[in-house]
Amino acid sequence: MFVKCRRYIKEGDSVSQFDSICEVQSDKASVTITSRYDGIIRKLHYNLDEIAYVGKPLVDIEIDASKGVASEEDVVETPPMSHEEHTHQEIKGHKTLATPAVRRLAMENNIKLSEVVGTGKDNRILKEDILNYLAKQTGAILPPSPKAEIIPPLPKSETVPAAPKDKARKIPVPVSRPIVFSGKDKTEPVTGFQKAMVKTMSAALKIPHFGYCDEIDLTQLVQLREELKPLAQIRGVKLSFMPFFIKAASLGLLQYPILNASLDESCQNVTYKASHNIGVAMDTEQGLIVPNVKNVQVCSVFEIASELNRLQSLGSAGQLGTNDLTGGTFTLSNIGTIGGTYTKPVILPPEVAIGALGKIQVLPRFNGKGEVFKAQIMNVSWSADHRIIDGATMARFSNLWKSYLENPASMLLDLK
Repeated sequence: MFVKCRRYIKEGDSVSQFDSICEVQSDKASVTITSRYDGIIRKLHYNLDEIAYVGKPLVDIEIDASKGVASEEDVVETPPMSHEEHTHQEIKGHKTLATPAVRRLAMENNIKLSEVVGTGKDNRILKEDILNYLAKQTGAILPPSPKAEIIPPLPKSETVPAAPKDKARKIPVPVSRPIVFSGKDKTEPVTGFQKAMVKTMSAALKIPHFGYCDEIDLTQLVQLREELKPLAQIRGVKLSFMPFFIKAASLGLLQYPILNASLDESCQNVTYKASHNIGVAMDTEQGLIVPNVKNVQVCSVFEIASELNRLQSLGSAGQLGTNDLTGGTFTLSNIGTIGGTYTKPVILPPEVAIGALGKIQVLPRFNGKGEVFKAQIMNVSWSADHRIIDGATMARFSNLWKSYLENPASMLLDLK
């Protein structure tokens, strides 16, 4: 097993207990690893975004045995040197003191701190010492370090003269010419959530899918949500349409449990899931992820909204846990947040059905009297496993789900 590593520290940095060392991302979740010690990072075993193997060391941390803690203000500097030179300095008892910023400056300029004379307290090497050392090596003349001056305020009658304007720079005008791409191909390993998608979708497309589409008039639901949004905000929850879609789906699954089931690999047994763990597809910087809201059948619309807020926050930060991403029994994908009306969603095994929701549009429709009115229309696309689900079952479920959303008050009759 391996993980993709994203680090927060560099060699030479000081760390304390519980400071973030790196973020590791497997094909299921992302976890931040923290330091177990106070000390200085001496070696990083992996570069940025490299594959780190489970059970192998990530970093080497040097701990001050005499003090137990190495603080940022009093750290022992180990300059870039060979192993022999490093050992020789330790035998002589010589210690080079410098701050992390100075160490970094020396490293960037390939300077051994053992060759620099420190002018700070206890022979600590300062930034000016590094710059003076560079000047001697290159023959450059450095300006004196600026000293702080106290400038009295100007009298009210005086004004600060305007700074002279720079001469107008000529802005280069792009010349119209054929675009020639001169970049090189880049090959990267498939890792993290992307690797999980490859595995899941490869298995998913072995399932014989069939699709079913319909349109939903959400005019009443739009009005209801506008009335409830301020109440949800008072409780600190952002109320979107998705909690209503999820709850309506759960009520429909109570009537059609075959859609909340799974089929074993040999296609001999169907398992009807007691819990409605409804997944919500999310588009994140890490790629497509599908966390799920657990036990929707016993949750209120407000509780679903609160849980969605939590999942969306963690998903945006790439911090969803394994429990959030596993155990789903049914999925809804809201493509309408990006655009589009219809799609053909792919089932996430071991689930047997999935729905994709299009964007809500204001469209003309006819009422019972033949009059044209503005309606809030949303399209839905369903996909189901045709090995155990027939078209009539999918259509009946969709009609029930549609009736709950077109007449939101009707959900009260079936809520538990």
